[in-house]
Amino acid sequence: MANEEKPKQKMDFTIIKNDPTGGHKGYGIGSLSLENVSPVIIDVAEKTAEVEIGAMHARSATERGIKFTTNREDSAGGKAYWLVWVTIDYTEEGPYFAGVTACEMVVNREKRRGYKILADHVNRMDKSMKRKIMVDNMDASSKEVLREFLKGHSPEMWERSSEELHKELAVS
Repeated sequence: MANEEKPKQKMDFTIIKNDPTGGHKGYGIGSLSLENVSPVIIDVAEKTAEVEIGAMHARSATERGIKFTTNREDSAGGKAYWLVWVTIDYTEEGPYFAGVTACEMVVNREKRRGYKILADHVNRMDKSMKRKIMVDNMDASSKEVLREFLKGHSPEMWERSSEELHKELAVS
């Protein structure tokens, strides 16, 4: 194949650390920095939570080897998970949990099928980056797991976090 016949290469999305432009106004303007966002996966049945960086690209240990669809029946009998996007921001007092949003996910390892709505996961990550708290869709038990995980990760960051986050993760 001659050079002129090769298809034009598409620019892939890349995660860029710090200021990608170095102050100039050219290429790369508008790129997102995902430096302060972490995905936390909550296993609903096991009542555990852990940071799984692979979830940034839908390649966490939980998601690996699973074909996801938007049809719940495909993953019937599967295990429920929450993918929680946690964004950290900084004040004069120090870092705090600024954005926390949760997305539903079901994985059936036996069938190698799963349920999730990718658009919801992307939109919730964006909302987290915009410092929103959106955990009202979570069950009480999972909220408690998340609250204890965040407190255990850093009690100081938890204390500096918004009253809204404390209220949303309070379990009655």
